[in-house]
Amino acid sequence: MTHSVAVDFGGTNIRSAYFRETEPSPENQVKIPTQAEFGPEHVIERLVSAIKEVMPKNAEGIRVGIGSPGPLDPNEGIIYKAPNLRGWTDVPLKARLEERLDCPVFLGNDANVAALGEWKFGAGKGASHLIYLTISTGIGGGVIIDNRLLLGARGLAGELGHITLERDGATCGCGQQGHIEALASGTAIARKANESLRAGAQSSLRAIYEVDEAVTAKAIGEAARNSDQFALALISEAGELIGHLLADLAHTFNPQIFVLGGGVSQLGTLLFDPVKLSFENHVMDPAYCEQVRIVPAALGDDAGLVGAMVLANQG
Repeated sequence: MTHSVAVDFGGTNIRSAYFRETEPSPENQVKIPTQAEFGPEHVIERLVSAIKEVMPKNAEGIRVGIGSPGPLDPNEGIIYKAPNLRGWTDVPLKARLEERLDCPVFLGNDANVAALGEWKFGAGKGASHLIYLTISTGIGGGVIIDNRLLLGARGLAGELGHITLERDGATCGCGQQGHIEALASGTAIARKANESLRAGAQSSLRAIYEVDEAVTAKAIGEAARNSDQFALALISEAGELIGHLLADLAHTFNPQIFVLGGGVSQLGTLLFDPVKLSFENHVMDPAYCEQVRIVPAALGDDAGLVGAMVLANQG
């Protein structure tokens, strides 16, 4: 019998779940605050506690899969540097956890791990060539080629949010300019909205802006659903940029399916319609559009957990 514990490890929360066999429904799960402000040693103890809490007593043969912020080396199990985790530089997380848990631990980039979940049990089930993109506070992704997760020489491949679309564009959180994350993420949409409102743009969002001095991506999405033209234009612009990115990725990987997840993707057709139109307009030949689907993710917040289970059982 296959047993695994899957962990979705983020800067705010740690989610841990026990899976019996390779089914996408966990038998037991917990969610605890990460408390990242207290540093790596404290967080490692919390990871151990969350894993042990869901792990059956006297269970044998358990494997642990973890989706974690990166960049990281999945082969060596080292987190190089995690911006949302204070003090996490060159932390050998795999070795530290294996020492404490006495079982094999498999570490993966969180977006890559979510891609595994959507490929195996979600919107991409049955596809052998898939690209997953999560559009939220930032933009991340993962690439499946011939039923295998593309990792690259040191496990650093698949950082799809850090592809440059505008050479002199806005500065990304990573410090580089013009990355798609800096142009079309939820954070980028909110930044553009607030800059325009500050300059006098008219919108139903002005009532929020004048009270809070800022509007959020969530508020912009709600305004777009209520036919606010300013908000609709912002979402359409983000969709156009994402579609352009997908065209570039199609030229590189020629996938069967693009799966879009994350909070911004929940805008549905308001985002997907401009994405699809832009994709069609930017490919070099219509052949790249044939038999290619662009669909919303199916697993929601559980993509990371389910993907970590897949990682554990593939490792």
